[in-house]
Amino acid sequence: MINNIPEFLYQKLMNQYGEKLTKEIINGYKTKRYITIRVNTIKTEVSYIKKQFEINNISYEEVSWFKDALVIKDSPIEKITNLDIYNNGEIYLQSLSSMLPPLILDPKSSENILDMTAAPGSKTTQIACLTNNKTLITAVEKNKIRSDRLKYNIKKQGVKGINVLNMDATKLDEFYSFDKILLDAPCSGSGTLNIYDKSILAYDEKLIERSKTIQYKLLNKAISLLKSGHEMVYSTCSIIKEENEDIINKILKEGKVELVEIENKYSNKCLPVSIKKTLCIMPDEYYEGFFIAKLRKK
Repeated sequence: MINNIPEFLYQKLMNQYGEKLTKEIINGYKTKRYITIRVNTIKTEVSYIKKQFEINNISYEEVSWFKDALVIKDSPIEKITNLDIYNNGEIYLQSLSSMLPPLILDPKSSENILDMTAAPGSKTTQIACLTNNKTLITAVEKNKIRSDRLKYNIKKQGVKGINVLNMDATKLDEFYSFDKILLDAPCSGSGTLNIYDKSILAYDEKLIERSKTIQYKLLNKAISLLKSGHEMVYSTCSIIKEENEDIINKILKEGKVELVEIENKYSNKCLPVSIKKTLCIMPDEYYEGFFIAKLRKK
């Protein structure tokens, strides 16, 4: 172990980012992130939630790039989860990084949208909110327990028009065709690690290798299901290029898609990327480490 993280990961970070940025990333691994919530605008309004926080002496910070997001710095999570607005599904605990892919996807009402690995439903239900509950979403989740959790969150938040499929998204029938696709791919989670969590001891190279294999399969499948001229978002909560730029480069070489530039209005702490137009967020007290690419099918 080096700096309380596995030696192989430390070397990967050093090789990819250099000493200065690696130190900043490790500091991100040491930092406890603030609680962030998304207001469920299907059930309520942001002004009402702010008022409820004020009544309960919960201070909040607004997020410049998303009016439905609020940051809670000084209250324990139990104080939030005991509120009626949480138990009624009027607010949803969600990291700021997790809110980015649906915003970058830019879903519109009446579009037919696929969320390929949807559980627990954070991004699925956010897409529904962004389209005023007026779009058709196919949400796929392979794991039965996680699929049940997805259904629970969809119901709790009052979302309509979602078709949940408990299956492997790589096995989706080719007769499906979508206007937009969100692929928040399974990954090693290198952007979400916490030095003080014992699970970091289980982080190994095999996890990255397994992730790379499924990421490529899922991305290939997504492109086959996406309508020509339409766009999709690929994202991971990893900051390792093998799961990010390397996967995107491999797909770009096949010539079926092109990159769409992502305008960074989200964070001033971004990591350098080897593919222009993509975005990689550095882990810190506000954000999990996160990579996002937007693709258009030719």
